[in-house]
Amino acid sequence: MSQQLAGQPIFILKEGSSRTRGRDAQGNNINAAKAVANAVRTTLGPKGMDKMLVDTIGDVVITNDGVTILKEMDIEHPAAKMMVEVAKTQDDEVGDGTTTAVVIAGELLKRAEDLLDQDVHPTVIAHGYRMAAEKAQEILAEIAIPVKATDLAMLKKISETAMTGKGAEAAKDKLCDLVVRAVTMVAEEDGTVDKDNIKVEKKVGGSIQDSEIIEGMLIDKERVHPGMPKKVVGAKILLLNAAVEFKKTEVDAEINITSPDQLQSFLDEEERMIRTIVEKIIASGANVLFCQKGIDDIAQHYLAKAKIFGVRRVKKSDMEKLARATGATMVSSIDAISKDELGTAGLIEEKKVSGEEMIFVTECSNPKAVSIIVRGGTEHVVDELERAMEDAIRVVSVVIEDKKLVAGGGSPETELSQRLKIYASSVGGRAQLAIEAFASALEIIPRTLAENAGLDPIDMLVELRAAHEKGQKTAGLDVYEGKAGDMLAAGVIEPLRVKTQAISSAAEAAVMILRIDDVIASSKSAAPEGMPPGGMGGMPPGMGGMGGMDY
Repeated sequence: MSQQLAGQPIFILKEGSSRTRGRDAQGNNINAAKAVANAVRTTLGPKGMDKMLVDTIGDVVITNDGVTILKEMDIEHPAAKMMVEVAKTQDDEVGDGTTTAVVIAGELLKRAEDLLDQDVHPTVIAHGYRMAAEKAQEILAEIAIPVKATDLAMLKKISETAMTGKGAEAAKDKLCDLVVRAVTMVAEEDGTVDKDNIKVEKKVGGSIQDSEIIEGMLIDKERVHPGMPKKVVGAKILLLNAAVEFKKTEVDAEINITSPDQLQSFLDEEERMIRTIVEKIIASGANVLFCQKGIDDIAQHYLAKAKIFGVRRVKKSDMEKLARATGATMVSSIDAISKDELGTAGLIEEKKVSGEEMIFVTECSNPKAVSIIVRGGTEHVVDELERAMEDAIRVVSVVIEDKKLVAGGGSPETELSQRLKIYASSVGGRAQLAIEAFASALEIIPRTLAENAGLDPIDMLVELRAAHEKGQKTAGLDVYEGKAGDMLAAGVIEPLRVKTQAISSAAEAAVMILRIDDVIASSKSAAPEGMPPGGMGGMPPGMGGMGGMDY
């Protein structure tokens, strides 16, 4: 980039930097963002397809989850990265609806492109989009349906909608039941749910039907000594965050030993110190010990003799959940061990699950932490099931917190689209064009649902519009019957937050990408693989395995 001044070129940017301006810059960015939306579009809805992602070392991920797909793809283009951020935000806030958010953002940009071709200024489009997004939030709040946290049938339907199309169809009823039971168990009085208190353990082997919920904790460990009991009824549990082993000096010390007797007494003293620690544990009345650090061999022997069930190197997160499930207090110093710090559980036992030992802490009086064990035939099945469960857990938690839901199946989008078109005509001016574009863009959701189910998108849209014009606010696309149907009656429902978050983050991302009219890419000493030298002239070849995509 140089400026001519009195015949003398002035260099502002470093040699090799590239600059794309105006419509070219917007075109490149919009195309990159549309390519990302196209990558996940086919996964939307109950009839959506899955993606197989293979990374550089050959690990395979088979998934239908929007955010997982985008995280696994190595996306290089900066505008495309913004779309990945949309999915991540959606995932952090709600846990579901990631594909919806990205697809809407892509469509908003596509519609904006048409307006740019008609010489509508990007700022006008951005302003109209913001107005439309605000109005959409109002309309959504209006059409939302209240739900009680105790309405288990509704909660089950919500988790079913979140899991549909994610490989969990075979045992949907069973899994939804587990999700709803787990979330309602850990929910606080004020309706907040900390999903960290629900632990999802996956084990390959058995079938999906073998998945179960443990009203307490499941720990992927085994007891430290075979002489310890395998099963403890009426467990008194000590959670220890200190090592049950000989204390080494903090400072470097040297001990001069001049005779064998001295060495022997030194070793005896070591053993005596460990025995003192074990005696403290026994004196507290504990018959189960979960230790976050190590347990010495000698200590293991003494604990086994005292018939204490011991587990070592338990993860910190598991220790915290154990504290919640059993009511025990974490003890960080050997001297602080006392019977007041102990927790209780009706039963603790070590069982084999798919050939591996696991510890089950069950029959807790008021489990505020629970575990779900997910089983399946192969590793990929179990991984995808775990992702489906995580989504469902998050979605049910969100509904318990917000107590608001909307119908699914593209029904809120169709309703919004119609209401926004009416709103656009009341606004007038150039902003009207942008609001109308926003309204049309929302119809991409029912259109995509129809396409993925092999139905004619135009016929379906016409049918949906007609139903909404008659005042059927919950009419959505019944992909199994291939016609418009009442989604609320069919039990296809989602949390309100899924829609509000998807529309607001999609609108924000679209506006941000639209407002960029100049891309200045500084030169890199060596362009990374897949990135053309000079950076962002166009789409990088093979954007994370999407090179041949038509956009």
